[in-house]
Amino acid sequence: MPQLASKDVLRADQFSKDEIEVIMNLAHEYEGALTDGRTLNVMEGQVLCTLFYEPSTRTRLSFEAAMLRLGGQVISVAEAKSSSASKGESLCDTIKTVEAYADVIVLRHPQIGAAKEAAEATSKPVLNAGDGAGQHPTQSLLDLYTIQKEKEAVDGLTVTLAGDLKNGRTVHSLALLLANYDVRFLFVSPGALSMPAKIVDRLREAGISVKMAEDLAGALRESDVLYMTRIQKERFDDPSEYDRLKDSFILTRKHIEDARNGVVVMHPLPRVNEIAEDMDDYSGAAYFRQAANGVPVRMALLALVSGRA
Repeated sequence: MPQLASKDVLRADQFSKDEIEVIMNLAHEYEGALTDGRTLNVMEGQVLCTLFYEPSTRTRLSFEAAMLRLGGQVISVAEAKSSSASKGESLCDTIKTVEAYADVIVLRHPQIGAAKEAAEATSKPVLNAGDGAGQHPTQSLLDLYTIQKEKEAVDGLTVTLAGDLKNGRTVHSLALLLANYDVRFLFVSPGALSMPAKIVDRLREAGISVKMAEDLAGALRESDVLYMTRIQKERFDDPSEYDRLKDSFILTRKHIEDARNGVVVMHPLPRVNEIAEDMDDYSGAAYFRQAANGVPVRMALLALVSGRA
């Protein structure tokens, strides 16, 4: 069995297929325990620190809920201005301080590579909860878990990633994680927000079919899974460029009427206006179920990296 104890979780492409399956299976086990109302004490005596330099609702709260569900405890920095970063403290010094208080550290930071820097500063496991426009590996794992639950199998699916593919760390990570499976990708975005070439090249080198497009309706006729993302205002240096692109894709029920039957719609949330609210009662709208899946998946990760599973 793959050994994940004491390992950092920094990138979606760090996992082997066997490691992914271990995480998925344990998440399924923990989800069953939660459904049955069973008490878990896997992380009893352990402390998690959630250290967030960027805003978060789902990621921070689901990590904290996961730790509490496992019987552990949580300490948290919810925003940079409430930490000594506001006084000029370096990330390295913060991590060296936090490691004295916690057994596991979950970090969100606006700079690409910050999680790697944090991991190098401590022997405690560090889990990357998003590093700027870089990666979001734990999100990609819960996304995969959602796809498995919604579609039963991953191999053979056509997966469309749509929206801000340039800056979207969730789609970067999901694309790399799904490279472990026999999938076909459609990347739908404005030209200025296309998927980074290095990711497209890696997928094609792995034998994955990748097609670039700007027509959402056309892509939906071929899609088993649609993963929508918002145009990320905070990643734009030029506000006028954001205003030009912000309404590039808006998914409505009309799109679903013409889509492949049974298409599953996902979104890492928060949404702004890229999925109309009339989509929420569509049976294949999985984005709130997707958010809920963050708890068992992150339970599995915390237990595994702590050597408690």
